[in-house]
Amino acid sequence: RVYLSLCLYPYMQAELGLNEHHQNEVINYMRFARFKRGLCLKTVDSCFQDLKDSRLVEETFTVDEVIDMLDGLQTVVHSEVESELINTTYTNVLLLRQLFSQAEKWYLKLQTDVSELENRELLEQVAEFEKSEFTSSNKKPSADLIKPKLAPLNEGGSELLNKTVACLQEENEKLKIRLKTIETQATTALDEKSKLEKSLKDLQMIQGDQKTNANQDITELENKVAALKCQFEKTLNDSTANQKFLEENLVTTKHNLLKVQDQLSTAEKELEKKFQQTAAYRNMKEILTKKNEQIKDLRKKLSK
Repeated sequence: RVYLSLCLYPYMQAELGLNEHHQNEVINYMRFARFKRGLCLKTVDSCFQDLKDSRLVEETFTVDEVIDMLDGLQTVVHSEVESELINTTYTNVLLLRQLFSQAEKWYLKLQTDVSELENRELLEQVAEFEKSEFTSSNKKPSADLIKPKLAPLNEGGSELLNKTVACLQEENEKLKIRLKTIETQATTALDEKSKLEKSLKDLQMIQGDQKTNANQDITELENKVAALKCQFEKTLNDSTANQKFLEENLVTTKHNLLKVQDQLSTAEKELEKKFQQTAAYRNMKEILTKKNEQIKDLRKKLSK
């Protein structure tokens, strides 16, 4: 930033702390301000003169008449002074606009210090400067003082601005080089990012395929386990049913066997009973009895 301050320094008697060119510009503006101030004073004087010519035609006036004349004069003078002050303010704004416009062409930022505008010491220096410049005898304005507009800064060959512009251009070149480096790095980073994204997508696809195959294998195994489980349950149920059936058959067979044995025993007894009741059995029994007795006799004889 370049700070613009209306600080005034008494290098010499009634001189401002500015270079020759800027001091001439100040003198030119003061001449314009003196001209406007003179017109304003003439207007105020004419207001009083009009009052004298139009109202002060009698020798005596009442208090009300004097008050009425003063009120009318106050209204007219107030309006004229207000109009001139407003015009002065707008004129100063236009002057600042010219300065700021020239500064912006060189990318400068000017700053004013409003508090210095009420510095009594500086104001007295300005008054002394005006007195020395405009009351000197036979003093003629230079060619620079009659310029109606501010001269462009590039025509003044300001060394400070040239150095500032050179520094800004050098910094701009550095920024351009840095920007190219950053762009190159950004492009490289984007390429690497694209490669990584592609690798990530490929890896996700491979993982997806592996996951799909694993899911299929798990599904097949689950189906096989379920089928084996069903078959085992079926076999177990069949074995349980067969075992129950065999147990029931075994119990039935045992009952039948006991029944048959009982029937056989009964039949043998009946058969034996019937056989004993037959004549052959009785004859056979008698024969056997006789033979046994004969054997006993023979044993006795042999023993003797």
